[in-house]
Amino acid sequence: MNKGSATHLVLIPSYNSGAKLMPTVRAALDQWAPVWVVVDGSTDGSANELPSLAAANAELRVWVLPRNRGKGGAVLFALKEARAQGFTHVLTMDSDGQHPAGRIKDFMRASLATPAAMVLGTPVFDASAPKLRVQGRKISNWWANLETLWAGISDSLCGFRVYPIAPLIAVMRRQLWMRRFDFDVEAVVRLSWRGVRAINMPAPVRYFTAAEGGVSHFHYWRDNALLTWMHIRLFFGFLLRSPLLLARRLPVS
Repeated sequence: MNKGSATHLVLIPSYNSGAKLMPTVRAALDQWAPVWVVVDGSTDGSANELPSLAAANAELRVWVLPRNRGKGGAVLFALKEARAQGFTHVLTMDSDGQHPAGRIKDFMRASLATPAAMVLGTPVFDASAPKLRVQGRKISNWWANLETLWAGISDSLCGFRVYPIAPLIAVMRRQLWMRRFDFDVEAVVRLSWRGVRAINMPAPVRYFTAAEGGVSHFHYWRDNALLTWMHIRLFFGFLLRSPLLLARRLPVS
């Protein structure tokens, strides 16, 4: 497959990503074009080399936001720009090197074959994954499946995924939330409510230590409180939509 595309782009939102940002961007460029990076109010100097890399590579575009909007806010900014330029899909991946650039083409291929669907990464963890977080995500995944009546979301938290742009913008325009750590889960649940089918594909995930250049902005109590509030909202939304969701699951006579 030719790595260039007029409809699908790779989107990397970045906030204080440390030493892993540049290798992540280069790895994505090796697999696909175009690649967009949204620097979301970073203050650690991790994005300082991006302008020169973009100047030397027409396949890379860098957006610098003056203040931090959160992951969802940075993604929404890029979605609007991408749609205005004629793109229909974005593959999001984290800027900290956790996600497998080598899987970009496979995910894009699946999206190009079924453009109405969202292609979701199912993380394959190695020994580097913190056990507490691996166990904790099972709770969020259970709730996401309940809220969609088990519509086929294998993992609700993995940020390595391909979104169709138009329905995601429509979802986010109706919400004041899903701008920060709650973005990934709420996006797939609300897209599922809109009838966007999930295609699940494995994606190896690597957690880097601080000595390896890894950076984590996850705060256990703050972010779990945010997820709890998010699932409360989604659960009541699910109750309102449950007749429609149930009708979708019933066989057509």
